[in-house]
Amino acid sequence: MAENYLTPEGKKQLEEKLHYLKTVKRPEVVKKIGIAREYGDLSENAEYDAAKEEQAILESQIADIESTLLNAVIIKKSNIDTSKVSIGTKVKLYDLEFDEEVEYKIIGSDESDPKNGIISNVSPVGSALLGHKVDDIVTVKTPNGEIKFKILSISV
Repeated sequence: MAENYLTPEGKKQLEEKLHYLKTVKRPEVVKKIGIAREYGDLSENAEYDAAKEEQAILESQIADIESTLLNAVIIKKSNIDTSKVSIGTKVKLYDLEFDEEVEYKIIGSDESDPKNGIISNVSPVGSALLGHKVDDIVTVKTPNGEIKFKILSISV
């Protein structure tokens, strides 16, 4: 199993979501199942089937979050080495093709948000940058071809 990285904030958000699913959503679904049972014959009861399917999806989400939290490696700012690109760092890059600066924060896939410059350590850009230092030129292979970046700075 690949390591799963979370920031303390990401861990807290997952814990809150898990609490919500267990204490609010689970009782709602159980109630739906109970109401649907009252409609009679379960073999032709669409409401019952839908509620049971919703329950299965919910229980799968709960299990996934529990597994993620159980196996998570928490990224602590105090442990981040900024001498090279690593998980938890912010990286300012110069895109050689488009002549522009971009900045990414590299974290685990559960918290990535590419539209906001937060990328996963397993994404093409994130994985290509890992281990490189300031002034390195990094070539990233993407489905649309290669992109070259120069690392301008690394911070937390």
